[in-house]
Parts: sequence; structure tokens; C-alpha cells
Amino acid sequence: MDHNSLLFEHREARFRGKSAVLVTWDGFQDQEVIYPYHRLISEGYDVFITGTGNPTVAGIFGTSFPSIGSFGTFIKDHSPDLVILPGGVKALEKVRQDKDVIDFLKGYTGVIGSICHGTQLLIEADLVPLKSVGGYYSIKTDVENAGGTFEDGVTIDLPIVSTPHYKYMGAWMEEVLRVAERGLQ
Repeated sequence: MDHNSLLFEHREARFRGKSAVLVTWDGFQDQEVIYPYHRLISEGYDVFITGTGNPTVAGIFGTSFPSIGSFGTFIKDHSPDLVILPGGVKALEKVRQDKDVIDFLKGYTGVIGSICHGTQLLIEADLVPLKSVGGYYSIKTDVENAGGTFEDGVTIDLPIVSTPHYKYMGAWMEEVLRVAERGLQ
């Protein structure tokens, strides 16, 4: 039995058998990991969190999650169906320096959900040019300098579903799941 199945084994979930990875580091924005993590599990995803290489990662408000380890170690054995890039400026300043993450994102062909400072990874992986994306308001100029168009609210520009702020979290996750279910056509 997988590591998430006991939580929602009673539900018939539309994404059973699919996997998702939340790419983060210590110092993540707690609610931007908490909500996607539990929402994805409730939809049937097998959810993994990568981080520092330690057995746990901790948010800025103290929420701790089990971590499968570093992204480089994780990606050797896994091929996620969905990638979530949660925010947290402290976490993303570390993750954007991880060559394994950036190289993976450059070649990834699935749906990417990005919120807040998660957009820094999209910029670092050169996925923003000619795209409309949301990111935290303080990185609007970074998005524009990378050749993208900054948007407020929930923005879909395939394969990316993005939003600047957790106040849009519910609508953002609905769109991430809708796009994941429909595929990238």
C-alpha cells in the first residue's frame, strides 16, 4: 500500500495511480504546501515532497512534512504526472539553485502548477518567455524581464497553471486538476 493510501482509501478518486511531486525546501510558505498536498491525496494522487535531503522539510510557520529526499535522488526512480511548485521566498531561493530541478523542469512535458515564488523556478528553467504567468507580486519585473506577461489571479498558459497568491488557492487547485484531467491538448 502506498504512503498516502490510508488517508483516503474509502474514496474513488479520479487520479488514482497518478503521482505528483511538490518541489520545495525548508522555509516554504506553509499553506502553499498544506492545501495542495492534502487536496492531491484526496483526489487519488500519490504525493511526494522533495527538499533538502533530510527526512522532513519545514515551513516558515513550523509545519513539517515528510520528505522523500533531494529532488535529484527522487527523480532517478520516479516520473511524476504532475509537478507543483509551492512558494516561500526562502525555500525558492534554495531550490532555484538545484541544477537537478531546473534541468528536469526544462524537459518536463506534463502539467506544472506554480504559486507565489514557485514562478522563480519557471524563470530559472527558461519556461516563462512568451507565457502569461502569475507569481508573487514582488517578482512581476522578474517575469517581465524573462519575457513573460505577469498576470494576477489564476492563469493558464499550458503546460503551466499559475497564481500569485494563496488567496486564489482554491480556484488555482481546481484549474490544476481540471488541466491535469483533460491533458495538455
